[in-house]
Amino acid sequence: MEPVKYDVETGAKLMRGVRPLTITYHGYSKTFDMPGWYPAADGEATFTDDDMKIYDKALKELKTEAEHLLLPSEIRSIRKRLKLTQVQAGNILGGGKKAFQKYESGEILPSRAISNLLRVLSEEPSLLHVLPSEAAM
Repeated sequence: MEPVKYDVETGAKLMRGVRPLTITYHGYSKTFDMPGWYPAADGEATFTDDDMKIYDKALKELKTEAEHLLLPSEIRSIRKRLKLTQVQAGNILGGGKKAFQKYESGEILPSRAISNLLRVLSEEPSLLHVLPSEAAM
């Protein structure tokens, strides 16, 4: 038997399911499968906290594309090529000691400035010496 619940405001019967959802950000669009509680006919869906995590992840991916930000895996790869720990990268490049942990896990998006700085350092790693060292901070 499929899970059923009722909308507290309208009394409409809601069924657990997955439907395509399209979101738009700065002229970019992304369609993804959005789980939730959906009415049989037209109407408002209800989403759980776990459902919203899927929405948030899709929105972050869309913002990353639209803002031309680096992906978490690209940030990790560049940081490792620069031979920096996450803490060192956060202290030297900015953001603080936990910033790169959060960028690399996808918890938060990097700024365009950090993305661009990492792109430059990826092409010219020798420029790292131009920045104040961790010890100078």
